[in-house]
Amino acid sequence: MSAAPAVRIDSVDATGLTFTTAEDVVLDVDFDGRRIWSFWTLRDSVEQGPQRTIAWPRRLERFLDGRTTIQVRAHVATTVLYEAEHRFGTSEERIAVLDDEGRPLGIDNSGRLQRTFDTRTAEQTAPLIDAIGRILDELTAAGLEAFPAYGTLLGAVREGRLLGHDSDADLGYVSRHTTPVDVIRENFTVTRRLVQLGYRVERYSGGGFKVFVPEADGSIRGLDVFAGFFSDGHLVLMGEVRAPFREEWIRPLGTTTLEGRTFPAPADPDKLLTATYGPSWRTPDPAFSFTTPASTRERLNDWFRGTNQHRPDWDRRYVGQRRYEPSPRGTRLVRDLLREEGTDIEVVDLGCGRGESAWWLAGRGVPALGLDYSVNGFRAVAEAADPDLPLSFDVVNLLETRSVLGWGARLARRPVRQVVMANHLIDALPPRGRQNAYRLARMAAGPGGRFHLRFLSAAVDDDPLLARKLISPIDPETVAAEVERRHGRIVSCVESDANGTDSDDRDDRDERDDRDDNDDAGHRAGRRTCRMVVEWTR
Repeated sequence: MSAAPAVRIDSVDATGLTFTTAEDVVLDVDFDGRRIWSFWTLRDSVEQGPQRTIAWPRRLERFLDGRTTIQVRAHVATTVLYEAEHRFGTSEERIAVLDDEGRPLGIDNSGRLQRTFDTRTAEQTAPLIDAIGRILDELTAAGLEAFPAYGTLLGAVREGRLLGHDSDADLGYVSRHTTPVDVIRENFTVTRRLVQLGYRVERYSGGGFKVFVPEADGSIRGLDVFAGFFSDGHLVLMGEVRAPFREEWIRPLGTTTLEGRTFPAPADPDKLLTATYGPSWRTPDPAFSFTTPASTRERLNDWFRGTNQHRPDWDRRYVGQRRYEPSPRGTRLVRDLLREEGTDIEVVDLGCGRGESAWWLAGRGVPALGLDYSVNGFRAVAEAADPDLPLSFDVVNLLETRSVLGWGARLARRPVRQVVMANHLIDALPPRGRQNAYRLARMAAGPGGRFHLRFLSAAVDDDPLLARKLISPIDPETVAAEVERRHGRIVSCVESDANGTDSDDRDDRDERDDRDDNDDAGHRAGRRTCRMVVEWTR
């Protein structure tokens, strides 16, 4: 057993922890005997004189109302450094970090609040282990030499089980192809095969996708599949790895044991785990954070993730969102659309965000399709909606021509008149994405069809809307010129400030913006929006 670290916990309160140490070690924080969060003492904290402080993770803050026994432990040495009963807020109830269905949650190594494996029983995770076996068999049948990877391989080799602090499973394979385009083509072929077999699959790069697997209690767990290949004497494995590597360290495949089951493994797992986690991979680290070299990240972006710009930011934005009820009024954009176009239409809400406008329309009998980059955005509405509503949601990637043309062809064949809307989408896209948005809107609506859009046209430099760099103002004249080059005619263009008639209370809290309505008045005074209607001439 490792020696206890020299860490003194000085205080624990509603803001976080204060401690004294010169060592960088991993600490676990337990609530009533269950691990909730782990952190590195130096890497993750802030120095304040002789002490250091660390705030509670933002995603935990909503649970900090009630009583709990807090225990702080050294993760490796398992030494208890602090234990005391605490009360937060005004409640006398025990703090319960649970999801909406009452299932335990914890902070995983990516900082997400998830149903980590240390909260699940063997019976609950058995379907995931079965799915790992099935997907590995399917990948093998497709000619790929696949194996557990990343945390799943680490758990199998080091502990023979799923890592307690992990929340999903990872598989990898090393293609026989040596150029990115061939690896991508192969990856798409495998994805289509899985979809045809009935699996629900979500793609997030040219070399990676997620298979959704139901657990025994109905929970949905992600099973990530990462492509790899050899390039210039290096192993490239989607996600985080590019390292000097020899092919005989991968194949022929060996075996490893996970939760009592035998699965394929790289010929030399130590080599791959060292390339992935460093030489200290045998030491447990529930707060591990990848420090991927910029050169590796840039290569993977250019080869595989060039069409995934900002999606992780949007996904994180929607994590933990509360369930929304549809507004009784809807945004001004959607109300105006319905008044001008009538009800004998189908609406395509492009960049639907949380999906409220599509839900609002469907509730009035207007068929609506919500398309967005991030499943996390519309998931809550999609799950809560009455199945009898004329409402559906799906994923579109406006940075990927394949996705745009595929959806455009499908929508162009629909027998009903379609109207396309986009609320704060144009101002969240780079130029290439805007061009694809116009292309898709034109294909869906057809000649004479209309595209209703609203976007930010002006804001002050320190406007909170711009802080995350997910949205930025765009000149209406620029948008007009762009759509006109796409054979669009501007039917109307109305620009107004944040307190004008075009920005009611619901508009200012649209599907793509989760900020409070009471933003600083100075910011709002400098903010302008534009509502535009485009008609396609051909």
